[in-house]
Amino acid sequence: MKDFGIKTEDLKDVGAFFGHRISRCHPKMKTFVLGIKGSDHINVIDLEKTKEFLIKTLEYIEELTKQGKTILFVGTKVASKNLIEEFAKNVAHPYVSERWIGGTLTNFETIKKRVDYLKDLEKKRESGDLQKYTKKEQLEFDKIIERLKLKFEGIKSLEKRPDVLFVVDIKKDALAVKEARMKEIPVIAITDTNVDPTLVDYPIPANDDAKSSVKYILDKIQQVIIDNKK
Repeated sequence: MKDFGIKTEDLKDVGAFFGHRISRCHPKMKTFVLGIKGSDHINVIDLEKTKEFLIKTLEYIEELTKQGKTILFVGTKVASKNLIEEFAKNVAHPYVSERWIGGTLTNFETIKKRVDYLKDLEKKRESGDLQKYTKKEQLEFDKIIERLKLKFEGIKSLEKRPDVLFVVDIKKDALAVKEARMKEIPVIAITDTNVDPTLVDYPIPANDDAKSSVKYILDKIQQVIIDNKK
């Protein structure tokens, strides 16, 4: 079995083992907890299990990539939003780094119309078609474009619902996970000690708050996608 170069020592160095206080530990995450650290009673995640589940996830992503499947990457918390945006652009997959828009998966047809409207306005602005309007009207179009870009820039490439969802923090983006489950879209997610790992198909038990921990996982995923893209 491939190990994708994953080492528990590296996971430790990036702080992937830090969970939340034991008072916030979800009962279903206890199987991934190795012990307790410090006077703050912080849960310590078992990095052997992190490695095991990350490898399993990377094998899945490897197969998805070979099949040309689309993964929608979601990370809206402050610590990870820039990471997600940069990562998703590197691997040419859609992303959501701002607030999750309700209905993105469950009411995709309506969302798609808004995205198409954005793309149409951008095309008209680039071609000069908006110059026939007054300066005040052009300014209003600019404002509309910027508002729509803030919401939909990362999903402009989506012509249909994504095949898989990846979520950095399923507590912060619980609605995204809920919509994916409603539409039977598989979910990959980093699962910190304060969440229910059974809500996702491919959990990766790890610290979802530390930028270094999230970046390590995204870097491994990026390498797999780049190596296996058609």
